[in-house]
Amino acid sequence: MTTATRIDARFEALKAEGRAALVTFMTAGDPDYDTSLEVLKSLPGAGADMIEIGMPFTDPMADGPAIQASSQRALKGGQTLRKTLRMVRSFREGDPDTPIVLMGYYNPIYIYGVDRFLEDAIAAGVDGLIVVDLPPEEDQELCIPALSRGVNFIRLATPTTDDKRLPAVLANTSGFVYYVSVLGITGTRAPDLTAVKASLDRIRRHTHLPIAVGFGVKTPEQAAAIAAYADGVVVGSAVVEAVRSGLDESGVAGPGTVAAVRDLVSKLAEGVRGARVSAA
Repeated sequence: MTTATRIDARFEALKAEGRAALVTFMTAGDPDYDTSLEVLKSLPGAGADMIEIGMPFTDPMADGPAIQASSQRALKGGQTLRKTLRMVRSFREGDPDTPIVLMGYYNPIYIYGVDRFLEDAIAAGVDGLIVVDLPPEEDQELCIPALSRGVNFIRLATPTTDDKRLPAVLANTSGFVYYVSVLGITGTRAPDLTAVKASLDRIRRHTHLPIAVGFGVKTPEQAAAIAAYADGVVVGSAVVEAVRSGLDESGVAGPGTVAAVRDLVSKLAEGVRGARVSAA
């Protein structure tokens, strides 16, 4: 890719500020379309620098219980990939700058049709994709077509991605590298900071791309600790749990649902923004 994207611009701006990015994840349509859109629109004001939007799927194999449950709530509420793109389009009407990354699995995109999906995603204002079940060996399926249209394709690296495998993982990665800080599914274990730092140092020997760290980051304190080493901190399970905490017994959103998310993200943002200051 030769054209700078919103993701590139945001990381450059934050680098100039001397701090990491706060990347928040939410599941599109959880618990319903209108509440989810309201949550999405609230995130930048609460302190999110980038937003990952989960595309609900019936079999999210890399996700832990919290995100699996959020995906099921969204699907039960009638969320579709078409509605997810509509959400992005609505968000873009009021926010032309915050980077949006769609995260999920290939099956819904395949069914939608790759060319039509990319055309509609670009028109809606999507900046990047994370598709966790498409390895580098399948880059012709979606990665290469996305890159050729100016959409960042963000790849995951894990603690088991060794130096022999890493070049293949990084070959067509753009925007940033998503480092999975723990083995296993999302939201189940806390990251080992010493191991994370060592892994980031090793990955940086192979790429100049920013590295964002996710899986297991739940608290402002954890976010601050990761932000001292990483270029970005991704928080997902804690955000979708904040959504769940605002639902009544029947799973319906209440007046405090959006506020619960906004309050959590504000605290996470304070942690991330304070990390570089304390490390300086």
